[in-house]
Amino acid sequence: MTKDYYKILDIPEFSSTEEIKTAYRHLARKWHPDVAGNSPDVIKKFKEINEAYEILSDRAKKADYDTARRFYSYAKENHTQNTYQKEAEKNKTDDKKSFNFNWSDFFSKPNNKDFQAKSPQKGEDIYSDIDISVFEAVSGTTKIINMLQTQACPRCKGKKFINGAKCPYCAGKGETSTYKRFNVKIPAGIKDKSKIRLAEEGEKGINGGRNGDLYLTIHIREPKNYKTEGLNILKTIAISPHEAVLGANVTVPTIRGNVSLKIAPNTRNGQKIRLAGCGIEQNKKIGDMIVTVEIQIPRNLTEAEINLYRKLQEISGLNIRERIE
Repeated sequence: MTKDYYKILDIPEFSSTEEIKTAYRHLARKWHPDVAGNSPDVIKKFKEINEAYEILSDRAKKADYDTARRFYSYAKENHTQNTYQKEAEKNKTDDKKSFNFNWSDFFSKPNNKDFQAKSPQKGEDIYSDIDISVFEAVSGTTKIINMLQTQACPRCKGKKFINGAKCPYCAGKGETSTYKRFNVKIPAGIKDKSKIRLAEEGEKGINGGRNGDLYLTIHIREPKNYKTEGLNILKTIAISPHEAVLGANVTVPTIRGNVSLKIAPNTRNGQKIRLAGCGIEQNKKIGDMIVTVEIQIPRNLTEAEINLYRKLQEISGLNIRERIE
């Protein structure tokens, strides 16, 4: 036997299923190549962790492994004692030692240390993400999330069996999973990739230990139909041909509410209009909103509208391309 799976997961031999799972989750997250790097040593360590969990999390495989492990340990001890015996005989000492193999010793109960009460252990932390818009990051918001949480079965207390029969509440799994709803307050001015911690809202603690925490990573996304450029917000709005020619007042939504934008007569396609102070505020500085005008012809024109365009064509006379400067 070349691998000690208990040592790999850094747990005692008589750990519970929950303790094995907790140790595996912690190490798998720590040694995942995406986190620890893609070096050969990291990959080897990650494979060993998964191999150890595959054996120890399966009841039948774990029983076979434990038997083989204890036999290997016993045989190793036997070899060491026989070596000492040969040395003693060689030196003609009176310290000869005999060794009698006894299966009752092989299957003997672990020492008192193995049966010592397990100390309380903190539950696993849970990590998740929340997407918010630039506007929400500036003004602050509240997000509702639902998180799947796993905890020891309240009926069998994680033991999987009740009165010798499989627990009907958890179907013998020893744990239950339920969704919990959270109202998460996002403070105004939060930065991208900031983390919000909800204390003791992670996995349930072991042996009376405190629960883990819930960590939420904030990701600031550009809202639909908007782009950002530093502290400036860029937006394209559509106007009709007659609004471009005659001028109009167009309502534009900004971070700080709706703003009336004046379209001057003879506005051209692609023309930019700046709304001062309507951008992102950060470190006592505030940007602008830059609006780009896009002239569009409405779909499904009525017959009356088409007739007006024909009349315009008649009275325009010259080729429009010759009249554009």
